[in-house]
Amino acid sequence: HEGVVNLAGEPISTRWSPSIKKEILDSRVNATKAVVDAISALDKQDRPAVLVSASAVGYYGTSQRESYSEDSPSGSDFLAGVFRSWEAEAQKVESNVRLAILRIGVVLDADGGALAKMLPVFRIFAGGPLGSGQQWMSWVHRDDLVFLIIEALQNNKFKGTFNATAPQPARMSELCQKVGQILGRPSWLPVPEFALTALLGEGAMIVVDGQRVLPTKTLQTG
Repeated sequence: HEGVVNLAGEPISTRWSPSIKKEILDSRVNATKAVVDAISALDKQDRPAVLVSASAVGYYGTSQRESYSEDSPSGSDFLAGVFRSWEAEAQKVESNVRLAILRIGVVLDADGGALAKMLPVFRIFAGGPLGSGQQWMSWVHRDDLVFLIIEALQNNKFKGTFNATAPQPARMSELCQKVGQILGRPSWLPVPEFALTALLGEGAMIVVDGQRVLPTKTLQTG
């Protein structure tokens, strides 16, 4: 039997206006509802064996001190609410379809993902840490994420919710140092929080606050 992968959703690393916030929520919930409804409409024998559906580490909210595993409760901010609604929609899939929800970290790759969003800021500010530099970034390399999606499609043990993050979360300052090395720039000039807030508004919380998420169940399963 085939599997279905659902990653659809409006980018969150933009300035959040009320209409963008609505789009951030609706794009995820509506796309997932469409996928689940399409699966339900199929005859039982024609349904895919597995649905791999995206969520994100923002589910846990943000914290400098806490560590989060798959069993941790959800946060109370806007994004945590979005990701709860997103997961709830995926959980409506037919019971004979295995569901694997991946709470994806900050996707890094020189070509794309969050790194690409950070690069212009790096170039402007000579590549310093964003905000305090002490916030945690739960990141995943794009290649590892692709590997995990394939594993979740093929491995029946992937049923439930899994954190798609590297085993070692990094402080923003460490991450920025690495990016600085990639770009051949020093990483010594911090990007002040007010500048990020000016660029991204409320959306700056993604890079200013951060969270330390560990892929506990993912490592035990895969």
